[in-house]
Amino acid sequence: MNQMSQLDQMKRIKHEITRFVMVYKFALDEIETKIDILKEEFEAFHDYSPIEHTKSRLKSPESILKKLYRKGYPISLGNIKEHIKDIAGLRITCSFISDIYKVSEMLQKQSDIKVLDVKDYIANPKPNGYKSLHLIIEVPVFLSDGTENVCVEVQIRTIAMDFWASLEHKIFYKYNKDVPEHMLRELKSAADAANHLDHKMERLHHEIQEIKDLQAEEEDPRKIIIRDQQFMLPSAFMEIIDQAADRFISDKDNNK
Repeated sequence: MNQMSQLDQMKRIKHEITRFVMVYKFALDEIETKIDILKEEFEAFHDYSPIEHTKSRLKSPESILKKLYRKGYPISLGNIKEHIKDIAGLRITCSFISDIYKVSEMLQKQSDIKVLDVKDYIANPKPNGYKSLHLIIEVPVFLSDGTENVCVEVQIRTIAMDFWASLEHKIFYKYNKDVPEHMLRELKSAADAANHLDHKMERLHHEIQEIKDLQAEEEDPRKIIIRDQQFMLPSAFMEIIDQAADRFISDKDNNK
């Protein structure tokens, strides 16, 4: 093989690898855009967002190859795509436990998202106390030369769950020995404390929401707020809404 052929081959390989990695980055962009839309929509109609923040990451080439090696597959882009489903990862931190399932449901209702796997570590925590809801989803990425379906791992957890998981990771980062039994008990105890806090804050949230709902009934129905801007609907708009509501009730009665 002459020098020019070798150079062309290296360019082609580099192009393939770059494209391979970029589709996972684009998949994360797609999911984060969906999350931003859901977050804004929820804030408009429910006065708060169930999503505190998100964090995305792409698995390093070293981690990908190590995982492929552990699974016993030869190294190839095809094997990586088929057998490594968490190259692209998105962590969604929610306010309350119930919000985790709301966000999961909203994502799964997206017509272009395919759910491949669900692991509920909230209903079934890991032995060390770890809690989170894991989804493996497939999202289409639209490129100039076609569409690719790309896997993304989504982890959804509360602030308290994320706090525990983040510190647990820091404590045992690159610790390759068995964790002493007394430390496992302490970790589980800390996870139980975080879980207790989650349930207590959720109860307070529901109580104050009931009060806010009662107050909302007394507000002027013509007032709407979008992106912190307040608008007053003209009377003509209210008439349109009333007419639409009457038609909806009439159609519902006729379909009985």
